[in-house]
Amino acid sequence: MADISAEHGAYLVSLARQAIGEYFANGRKTTPDKSGGILSEKRGVFVTLETYPGRELRGCIGYPLPIKELALAVVDSALSAAFEDPRFPPLDKNELGKVVIEVSVLSVPVEIRVKSPDEYPRRIKIGRDGLIINYGYSSGLLLPQVPIEWNWNETEFLSHLCEKAGLPREMWRSPSVKISSFEGKIFSEAKPGAKAVQKKLIR
Repeated sequence: MADISAEHGAYLVSLARQAIGEYFANGRKTTPDKSGGILSEKRGVFVTLETYPGRELRGCIGYPLPIKELALAVVDSALSAAFEDPRFPPLDKNELGKVVIEVSVLSVPVEIRVKSPDEYPRRIKIGRDGLIINYGYSSGLLLPQVPIEWNWNETEFLSHLCEKAGLPREMWRSPSVKISSFEGKIFSEAKPGAKAVQKKLIR
């Protein structure tokens, strides 16, 4: 993930804010004004909106897998987080100046292969790993910053991952589930509209 620079991150966060602002202004999807290099590579990405100053979740949607060019994926994810997250009502125009925006650029998820599910807590690292669980038609994802923000240990992280997928909390102990990990670089505004900086995930 070393190829994602601080300037790339700051641009992607400003692009997410621009995308939401332009949609409010004219109902159209913005076109990124920068391209090439990392911005044109296909990457997984999530855009998170949080209230300010309370930092309560207001929307979070993205692409777990690298299926779209990074800059374009940020635009799509920003609009989806603002207007299509089923957990929240669509963002109102007067809220845009009251939320901070965070962009998480993801590595490609890799399945954690274990002989026994009891190995999972030892195979993940809080502050480094995000997790995805798949079981049948159910799936759930938690970004690397989430267990830090909630002060979860590895077992709690796995239990909440199951909840996110609509599964029983202990389902991660089933040999039938598939759990994958990924890393991320997270860039966040300190306050609405401020230049974003990389978020250090420290336990």
